[in-house]
Amino acid sequence: MEKKRISKVYTGVGDQGKTQLVDGSWVEKSDPRIHVLGTIDELNSLLGVVRTLNLPKDVQDELETLQNLLFVLGADIGAPSDIEVPRIQSRHVQWLEARMDTYLESLGPLKEFILPGGSLEASLLYLARTIARRAERFATPLLAKQEIRSTAYTFLNRLSDYLFVLARWVNHEKGFREPYVKFPEERGNGTSRD
Repeated sequence: MEKKRISKVYTGVGDQGKTQLVDGSWVEKSDPRIHVLGTIDELNSLLGVVRTLNLPKDVQDELETLQNLLFVLGADIGAPSDIEVPRIQSRHVQWLEARMDTYLESLGPLKEFILPGGSLEASLLYLARTIARRAERFATPLLAKQEIRSTAYTFLNRLSDYLFVLARWVNHEKGFREPYVKFPEERGNGTSRD
């Protein structure tokens, strides 16, 4: 497959609110597929920020691998199935699952809802998780119409789980305890009147 090189950042062709897909077709920038692709791009940018922070080298490398896979995911979602582009494979889903299993070995079982937060690195990974979930929500109508491959959708689903587990692991490694959600009744300042 011949690689396309970007010679110019601006083209002016999107000035009318449309953008071109890999197959050459034009869609509105408000198209559901563009919402998914834009959200994946947002997630990738946030992971770039996370990689600038204090994380072990193997985690940095893992996140770089993930950023590259997000470009593959974008190509997969942005192109009809009859167009030759890199595609998310079941091995990519299995990679996420294996990484989660590794991190979970050093974490206790999750018994309660936990508050996002802790270290800066983990907090941003929790934020990344919510962006991955948003991409998944945007992709759901496309999956229902069979406009995207189920493997790509499964990858999106596992991705948010992976980011959640990684955030927990980072907090564990940095010595931050997981604060459980305390509902108003449990905190002693409920809204009920005596």
